[in-house]
Amino acid sequence: MALKKPYADVPGTTIFDADMARRGYHLNQFCMSLMKAENRERFKANERAYLDEWPMTEEQKQGVLTRDYNRMIAAGGNIYYLAKLFATDGQSFEQAASSMTGMSREEYRAMMLAGGRSPDWKPTKKG
Repeated sequence: MALKKPYADVPGTTIFDADMARRGYHLNQFCMSLMKAENRERFKANERAYLDEWPMTEEQKQGVLTRDYNRMIAAGGNIYYLAKLFATDGQSFEQAASSMTGMSREEYRAMMLAGGRSPDWKPTKKG
């Protein structure tokens, strides 16, 4: 019997709860593996082969390969674990977060300095 989640429909927000933690467990563990230099080197040398060592879904693996952070979050990824992936790519948190919103780094920075997004904000797709 599924629990009723009154918090599940927050516009523009994916709630990371126990169900999401279970769904994203292997994706998040993969990200944590990138804390070790030898794992980062192996991942960078052959991303697909390294990902195939992890029992992640194909959806999760494609999210990693395309660096679609929104897709990874929808598949159970937690932003704090995903930070290991964008750090491996040499990206800052600001760069990764701006890519998730469809904004440039400058637009994202200005929004955050102005107090964040409004409750009715919707992400845009660029490209």
